[in-house]
Order: sequence, then C-alpha cells, then structure tokens
Amino acid sequence: MTTPYALLAATLDQLGRYAPFDQMERDHLVWMIERLKVGYYAKDEVVLAPAETPVATFYLIKQGVILGEQDVVRAQENAAWLELHEGECFPLGALLSKRGVTSTYRAGIDTFCYELSAEHFRELLRLSEPFHDFCTRRIANLLEQSKQVIQAQYAKSTSEQQSMSSPLSAIIRREPITCAPETPVRQVLETMHKNGIGSMVAVDGEHRPVGIFTLHDVLSRVALSCTALDQPLASVMTANPYTMPPHAFAYEAALVMAKHGFRHILVAEEGRLKGLVSEKDLFSLQRVGLRQIGGTIRNAEHLDTLKGSARDIRQLAHNMMAQGVAAEQLTQIISTLNDLLTTRIIELELRASPVRDIAFCWMALGSEGRLEQTLNTDQDNGIIFDLPEGADPEAVRAQVLPFAKRVNLALAECGFPLCNGEVMASNPKWCLSLKEWQETFANWIDHGDPMALLYATIFFDFRPLYGAERLALELRDWLRDATPKNTRFLYQLAVNALRNDPPLGLIRDFVTGKGHTLDLKLNGITPFVDAARIYTLATAGRQTNTVGRLRELAEHGHLRKVDAEAFIEAFLFIQLLRLRLHHQQLEQGSELSNKIDPDSLNNLDRRILKEAFRQARKLQTKLRLDYQVRE
Repeated sequence: MTTPYALLAATLDQLGRYAPFDQMERDHLVWMIERLKVGYYAKDEVVLAPAETPVATFYLIKQGVILGEQDVVRAQENAAWLELHEGECFPLGALLSKRGVTSTYRAGIDTFCYELSAEHFRELLRLSEPFHDFCTRRIANLLEQSKQVIQAQYAKSTSEQQSMSSPLSAIIRREPITCAPETPVRQVLETMHKNGIGSMVAVDGEHRPVGIFTLHDVLSRVALSCTALDQPLASVMTANPYTMPPHAFAYEAALVMAKHGFRHILVAEEGRLKGLVSEKDLFSLQRVGLRQIGGTIRNAEHLDTLKGSARDIRQLAHNMMAQGVAAEQLTQIISTLNDLLTTRIIELELRASPVRDIAFCWMALGSEGRLEQTLNTDQDNGIIFDLPEGADPEAVRAQVLPFAKRVNLALAECGFPLCNGEVMASNPKWCLSLKEWQETFANWIDHGDPMALLYATIFFDFRPLYGAERLALELRDWLRDATPKNTRFLYQLAVNALRNDPPLGLIRDFVTGKGHTLDLKLNGITPFVDAARIYTLATAGRQTNTVGRLRELAEHGHLRKVDAEAFIEAFLFIQLLRLRLHHQQLEQGSELSNKIDPDSLNNLDRRILKEAFRQARKLQTKLRLDYQVRE
C-alpha cells in the first residue's frame, strides 16, 4: 500500500533527525517507511519478553520511552538497565542473530513505535550500507559521526595535516636511498647532496638496516671531529637503528620520536627495510611539534622552561583534537609528555641530591599510572626504594623525602596540583621499601576496609616512571600473585565499585547533579576503570591501562570480544568529551572540572553519551552477576 505523500514527508522529516536514517539514501528510507506499521503501548505494557523467540519485529520509537529490564524484573528506579527514547531502535542484537531477547522491554510511558517485520529488516540491511553499518557497529558508527563533527569544529584550517591514525606504510613518501656500511663517507655525502635528503640508511646484503647517518651526524661526527672523508660510513653512523613495522600507527612513531629525540623512524618488515618516516612526514609544516616539545623538556635546565613546556602540551592537545586524533592516542601522548616532564624534573633535582646514590623507582599512580591523563589532573605518585641488607628503612626514607618534596613542588609549579589526599612521594606513607610496599598491599587485601579499598583503586594502577624499574616490576609480580587468591577482597572491590551508578534516568535522559551537570569522571569513566581493574586483578593480568585491560581480558576469554570493543568505544568517547570540556574551560579561563551540562551537547553527542552510560551499566551488570552482589 502506498503511503500518503504528507505522511511520508512527515515521517522522512522525523527520521532524518536521527542516526542512521540521516545517512541513508532517500529511496531506501521511502522503501522502509512504506513497510512500517505503528504500534501503541500503554504505560507499563510489555513490548517484548524473553519468551518470544525468535524476535519477529524491528522497533523504532516514534514517541515515548521504552525500559529494558533484566530477569523479567519490573522496572523500578534502580532495576531498568536500559532506557530508549524517540529515534532509538531495538532489539538489534536479537534480530541480527535471529534469537529471542534476553531482557524485557516495557513502555515507561504511553509509547508509539514504528514497527518493521524481521524479514523486511534483513532486506533493508542488504539494501542500505549505512543502515547495515549502524546495526552491526552501533556505537562505533555513532562515534565516527561525532568524530566528523568534532573535526569540523576544531579543524577549520588543518585539513592537510597528516592523520595520526594512519599506518606508517601510508606515510612513506618514497623508496629509501641506501648504501653499504663500508661506503666511504665522501660518497655518502655526495649522494645525500645530489638527492636532497637529510639521512642515509646503511643496509646489509639482505637489505636489513644496520645503521643510519643523518645531518646531525655530519656535524658532530664528521665536521667537528675532522673525520677523514675516506673513512667507511660504519665508523660514523648510528648503529642498530630503531625500527617499527609498517602497520604501526603514526602516533606511535610520534611517541617514540618524542621520548628518544629521534628525527627519523625506519620502517622494517621481517627485518628488511621498507621505508623511512621523518618528523616532517608526520607533522606537516611542523604544526604539531610533539618532538620539539619532547626535545625542549629533555634539554631543559631550568624550571621556567618546563613550565612553558607544560603550557605547550595543552596547546598540542588542541591541535591534535583538530587532527581527529582519538582519545586513546591523545591521552597516551599527554601522559607520555607529562612523563618526560616529570623525569626531567627528577633529573634536575638529583644533581645536587644524595638520593642519586640510592636505588629507587619513582612510580606513577592513578590516571597517570594508567596512561589516561587529561588536562585536569593532580599528582598521584610514590617511591619504592631498594633496602640494602642491614640498612634501616627510616634512615633511607629520611634521605629520599626532601628530594621527593622538591619534585612534588616543582610539578605543582608546572600545573599539576598537589594531591589533596597527599598521595605523593613526599608523604612518608608512600615512600617505602619493596618489603614495606608488599606489607602495605597485603594489609589492604587482607582487611578490605573502606580506606583500603579506596587506596587500591589508586595504588594498584602503578607503573614505573623513573629509576630502578625492577623494583616496581617485582612489586607488580607480587600483586599479580596475591590478589587472585583473596576472593573476599575482590568481592569487596566489586561491591564498592557498584555503588557508583551511571547517571541514566528512566523518564529523563540523564540524572543530573548540582547545577544540572554530569560528572564525566566519577559517573562516566570510573565504572569502566573499576570493573577492568577488578577483572584484571582476579585473572592475574599484566595491564594497568583500562583499554589494555579490557583487550587483555577479551584476548584470554574473560570478556566477549564484541562486548569489550563496545566498552572500549564507550569509555574512549567519554574521555574525548572530558578532553573537549577541559580545553573549553582553559580557553574561557574557567577552573578545570569534569562536570558538564548535558544540555550543552548536540543531539548526536547526547545520544552517544547515553549509549556510553548504557555500556557502563552493562559492564556493571556483568560484574554484579559474576560476584553475586545484590542490589
């Protein structure tokens, strides 16, 4: 039956406000609309229940609210795990797998739904690529649309910049010019001059890179040292150059350049040279000076220089958001540069300190330990020191603490506020020998009191940052062995984590707090961080980063891969919102916070944020079931 034109136009207009219908071809939308029916469901009426299998209908909410309930539990304020509003559809997973639903779907208020038969739903999947992509990659599809909007907002004049998500194979400009290591320096220089290149790669008979020679080497190893030009290149080149595989991403190469001060990265596959990527290749016109910031930090001799670098890191974050750099990459880059800054402060303070004769490791904790720092972060750090046989830990601590305090104060001057809870290396409680750390952790695990649970969420995400890394690695191995054995402690962590509900409302989109705001850190990021930590501790995982933990859990079969990817995408979207919020606050001169007014978001971002909170709730539901935590 043909749909009247006026009704067709009205339906097209309504659907055009929502994904994926705003991306679909008009002919495919018309095809769908002509096959839609409209169903009415009174408040509290069940629309779908687990007993109905397989699902026969695709539902699209025209007006009203649909609540999802687990275990056929009647929706109460804390029972519904899913709230769907106008423009949202269900149950995609059941339709795609041709099975029944696992939840009960009930009308939260009087609700109208567009309904499409399962047969027509599957035909539409074949007809429309945007519809198929949305249904099979729901949150990923929404995130891609949001990313495009963000880039349009941030990048009015950066369209030609190299994408930091590109593989190195896509960045290689030309075949590398090479020579044998025994080639005379004069001949190498002539070749470089003739071809207008700033480096030469030495390879062996199987085209394996054995050295690299750059203009910097010309100055320091040839000109200034008056090296004879008939000497072989092997005498002046840098041997065993750093290589990366073709599938490595540009941002990973940028991190290596920033960390080590390299200007070139060799790309090798199965040991054989495939190309060379320079800093200029990565950062067109030097707009994004990641390596420059890293170089300035490493060569800084005064705190004022490092304070300037801290400001540059914030500006770099803005530039990279303009490039479309993903939240996972951006937070790692910010954390890596902050690591360099902290390391340089430590190096400067060690010059005139007796601590340089003590084997110690400066540890990053909390978000820095997870490589998840945004622009709003205070200090969370500690020190683990080696205790020689017969030595007094108090005596060693007395030597280390003044040094730690100078480092903490210097970091504060660079824009990293002192921790209000004094979780800092200058606190005697967190400047301990390896044995003392083990005893402290054991006490928390054995007792599990509220303060111990709080400390576990900060300290168990530690990683070595500077110094005797072996001490931190030994402590990590000890913790991996200790936590899986104490199921009571893991249960207590789960109970504690489940007290923090994602701010989803039943009738309203969100449950907001003071000032009509949502706390993106406490209610958005933390549920993912806590659950990933608990599962990793329970399975003796090695990762400390939340995304790394979720991927590791999926790899070892503790999470379904499809669920892990959805959790990761949701987590990273909330991180991206935090980064955007912090940048806006910096530009406005406002105090940095994680609280956002959901009404300030566009419709697309509001929808993704709702989906992200639902993923947090889904992960918490799994945690609740696995540890049998009652509501």
